[in-house]
Amino acid sequence: MAKPAITIKDVAREAKVSVATVSRALNGHDNVAAPVRQTVLEVARRLRYTPHAAARSLSSRSTQTLGLVLPDLHGEFFSELMRGIDGVARAHRRHLLVSSYHGDPEQQGAALQAMRGRVDGLLVMSPGTAAPGFLVDNLPALPTVLINTPMPDGQYPVFGIDDHAGAMAMTRHLLDLGHRRIAFIAGPGHNHDARGRLRGFRDAMAAAGADAEGRVLPGGFDEASGHRAGLALLQDGPLPDAVFAANDMMALGCLYAFNQAGVKVPAQVALAGFDDIPLARFVHPSLTTMRISIADLGERATSHLLQLIDDGAAMPPVPAATMVPTLVTRDSTAVQGPP
Repeated sequence: MAKPAITIKDVAREAKVSVATVSRALNGHDNVAAPVRQTVLEVARRLRYTPHAAARSLSSRSTQTLGLVLPDLHGEFFSELMRGIDGVARAHRRHLLVSSYHGDPEQQGAALQAMRGRVDGLLVMSPGTAAPGFLVDNLPALPTVLINTPMPDGQYPVFGIDDHAGAMAMTRHLLDLGHRRIAFIAGPGHNHDARGRLRGFRDAMAAAGADAEGRVLPGGFDEASGHRAGLALLQDGPLPDAVFAANDMMALGCLYAFNQAGVKVPAQVALAGFDDIPLARFVHPSLTTMRISIADLGERATSHLLQLIDDGAAMPPVPAATMVPTLVTRDSTAVQGPP
């Protein structure tokens, strides 16, 4: 026969204090003397008492949980983003309820609706370039912060990346090294970040003059599409002077294709990426890229969400916060000296 569950009354009786005192001690309230708090915590630990989350939620109207809805969970970008989010959440004793929708609007809507009553606030990444009306219509009435999500009317705070400026900076770097024929591996056409990076590449190439020749190949922000682009470049005649991939994962896929074919990077073709995922510095040759502090992006968005939850309507609206990527030069674009 199973033992009855330990209740808060059992802890109060054992610690010789009131139920209210146990509740205040376990919830970290200041109006409990340190010796009393220590006694309550020791008794609760010894009895293996676990507060009932649903009951605490009903009494405090707080779930102590943040909702996170992402387009995907695969890849180092999302791993780094979640690392930053989780660090802030844990520091504030919050849990995460995570869902992904794999680019499917219906799944996104279902994930957002499922967050109702389960979380105190939402972090949402929705980089699709379709009209934001669908997203707004499906957002629950909760404090919400958007990440890398186009939202022109400023209805919600948005933490994002200046993709256009970053892509222009990388393209100029390759041009300054003397490369005139540059191929660009683009991201998904519906993706807000991918479109900004493609626009930055095209603008920088147009400003370079008639002797600069650009080529755009399709990609999908994954290693396989970068590998396919690399194979296409190998099969289509003379290689370009440089290849700029719209994210590091595609750059690594392209690098693998070149390595398979015996093409030397950067001796025969320079290669660059975007994002500065942790793996970028550990491949050979190490990858030149545009650095985004991905974990920092998650930290800043989560910290702002917690402020919204704590301050509510008292917090003034915040405009979009845009992070500008910085150029990180490594071996994959290093200028080769004479043999």
